[in-house]
Amino acid sequence: MNATTDKVHRYAAGGVDIGRWFNPFAIFMQLWSHRLLIRQFTFREVVGRYRGSYLGLLWAFLNPFFMLLVYTFVFAIVFGAKWGFPQETKADFAVILFAGLIAFNIFSEVINAAPSLVLSNPMFVKKVVFPLEILVVAKLLSAIINAIFSALILLAAVLAAHHSLPWTIILLPLVWLPLGFFTLGLAYFFASLGVFVRDIGHVMGIAVSIIFFLSPVFFSQKTLLEKLPDNLHLFFKINPLAVFLEDTRKVLIFGVCPDWRLTLLMLGFSFLVFVLGFAWFMKSKRAFADVI
Repeated sequence: MNATTDKVHRYAAGGVDIGRWFNPFAIFMQLWSHRLLIRQFTFREVVGRYRGSYLGLLWAFLNPFFMLLVYTFVFAIVFGAKWGFPQETKADFAVILFAGLIAFNIFSEVINAAPSLVLSNPMFVKKVVFPLEILVVAKLLSAIINAIFSALILLAAVLAAHHSLPWTIILLPLVWLPLGFFTLGLAYFFASLGVFVRDIGHVMGIAVSIIFFLSPVFFSQKTLLEKLPDNLHLFFKINPLAVFLEDTRKVLIFGVCPDWRLTLLMLGFSFLVFVLGFAWFMKSKRAFADVI
């Protein structure tokens, strides 16, 4: 074990130099050193939700498939909703809605689960050597894997409707990278707060529902701004999720590249949130055992 890795493990065990966790290199070294555990816990998260069912992992494809059918029926046929672009078919609104929902579900699945991630694993808290920080990463990766299953169903629907796929789908990892950092950072904050303030778990469900309706899931960001009073525009413009949802639609549906300047700006902001959240979690986790 080299000196750098030894220091990383020493800080994870509760060393006094907590300022080291503001160093991105130290953070990635810490997580990389536990990559096998992260992979095992991610696999457990993905497979665990389908364990005991007859169809097993097939539900990972069936669930988004049936949801897409429901959205198509309700919004395209019953309500006749339109997104507002030329030559839009009945199913286009449901497909565009579903694309935004896939990205939002990555955020909501992790944030809703964050306050209970540590509380639901008390046996790991008592083990000083166990890296509790991997629980948040495993949850995010499992959410992304489920999102990929949904995206495959979405792309199959796009291919069936338009007989082609946009080449921009290869840019999806770049679009989801800032989304992942942003979600991780907030999840680390709430995973820590959930240990000390048990009501956080109940509050998060309400908060995520509010954010859902204040984000461009059912409508585009442009449509939202057109329907809202001018004094509310700033709040919606600074919503980071709006950028992630709109960019997901651009690369998966419309075949348009995202605004790279805005993407880089959001990447920097999201990475800052990640570093701050991780540092807070590493500092506060030394008190978890005293509370649980």
